[in-house]
Amino acid sequence: MLRQGSTELLYLDDSYLTSFDANVVEVVENGVILDRTTFHPRGGGLESDRGVIIHQDGQSMVKEAIMDEGGVIHVLEGALPKLGEHVQGRLDWERRYRIMRLHTALHVLASIVINKTNSLVTGNNVTPEMARVDFSLATFDRKMFEECVNMANEEMRKGREVRITYMEREKVLSTPGLVKLAERMPPNIPILRIVEIVGLDIQADGGPHVRNTSEVGEIVLVKLENKGKSNKRAYITLK
Repeated sequence: MLRQGSTELLYLDDSYLTSFDANVVEVVENGVILDRTTFHPRGGGLESDRGVIIHQDGQSMVKEAIMDEGGVIHVLEGALPKLGEHVQGRLDWERRYRIMRLHTALHVLASIVINKTNSLVTGNNVTPEMARVDFSLATFDRKMFEECVNMANEEMRKGREVRITYMEREKVLSTPGLVKLAERMPPNIPILRIVEIVGLDIQADGGPHVRNTSEVGEIVLVKLENKGKSNKRAYITLK
């Protein structure tokens, strides 16, 4: 199991884990670091998970999870549990599952656009309501994007399995196609998580995904934006 500082990152192996037991290893301003968590922190273009931490004085809302050198900080609204206290965490599952579906949808759509245009992803953002992805494209063609969305929806209906594996960082960097971001390298850690949409896409990625593309639903293209000479942005949501 991979760790960040003192925190075991449970979400890397199981995106469907909605509750967990943990111990408080550090109390910080407005929050705590736990020895294990299934709260995915803000990062990689994804918004943070939310939920609650249940402790001996009641429960406190997790407003945000933040990756820190010492571990994952759970920013809380309400009373803070004490150092060494045993607690239980519970995700806002509806929010997490929506992010999972949109995140997998972005991977499918991006793989199709990249293969069609030989571009790279220059940025992305996933919220529960909408996702956006930027490509290193010089031309702006709505018809092409609409065709790619239709192709992506066809792939969803095929029910492709989504697999999680791990690989040494040096091997990831030396394997063509595993890093698809134009301006950002994977974290400087020895072992990286690999997400494979079987038969379609494989890349280094640390965020939560569904187990099968049939769970995603239908992608809807919301709008396109020209963000510069070689940067085109697509916004999507799900039906």
